[in-house]
Amino acid sequence: MNKLGLALFLGAALLAPATAAESTVAATNAFFAFCMDTHDARKRNLEQQAQMLKELGYDGVGHLWLDNIPERLKTLDAAGLRLFQITIRVDITPGKQPYDPRLKEVMPLLKGRRVQFVLLMHGLKPSDPAGDPGAVEILREMAALARPAGARILLYPHTADWLERIEDAIRIADKVDRPNVGVMFNLCHYLRVSKDRDYKPLLVKAMPRLWAVSINGADEFDDQPGWARYIQPLGRGSFDMAAFLKTLRQLGYTGPIGLQCYGIPGDARDHLAESMKAWRSTRAALSK
Repeated sequence: MNKLGLALFLGAALLAPATAAESTVAATNAFFAFCMDTHDARKRNLEQQAQMLKELGYDGVGHLWLDNIPERLKTLDAAGLRLFQITIRVDITPGKQPYDPRLKEVMPLLKGRRVQFVLLMHGLKPSDPAGDPGAVEILREMAALARPAGARILLYPHTADWLERIEDAIRIADKVDRPNVGVMFNLCHYLRVSKDRDYKPLLVKAMPRLWAVSINGADEFDDQPGWARYIQPLGRGSFDMAAFLKTLRQLGYTGPIGLQCYGIPGDARDHLAESMKAWRSTRAALSK
């Protein structure tokens, strides 16, 4: 067994209760929403968000930052939904506090919930390998912190951040070499930074550590600033979502899929309902 294979085997063993439980959910690609509250015209509180997502058929939610975690958990539990992810920032600038120190306080609350911590990593110019050694040290520390709770650390490519591309995430995750450190593929950021649309080789390379994928409606290309054309409700835009989901299925991806909603204006219920309809329609078509 090679080094990566051994690490992933040990990771599966260490996370055995969560992984076994997750396999049932993941068999149908759990579908959750994130950033759906940043531009909601109705400005729903956490309880209202949970009720809305439950009514619309979502499996859970992604949460931004470390504020209000107990309330988020309480409202999701009451609705029978799952907290899939928590997004936090990591600064790799030498001498700076790399991440929110409240992370240590939050971890015990998440024990056994299989939460993924999604990291936005900045501090150097995009994709600069000079940041690798420092980032590896920080991520190994965070991985050790997350391990007792059964949580995972996911590297989240984000436009203009140091960790900007899925290639960066794969490179760093391999260097960190911890069984609870993986990567997330984000469609909108991939479309922004990629010069082509040949995503399959990247997904193939990411697969050993690909533990989350984000999707949304999008146009194939957009040379304008802003996200209006790269982040739309599912079912809109010229990007071939059916082909993308088909590729994931062919590669054997069974992990959760997050619906990216950042910046979509109006009443969140409207675009979430539209996206759920498109999700179900596309999956039904792929199942034939």
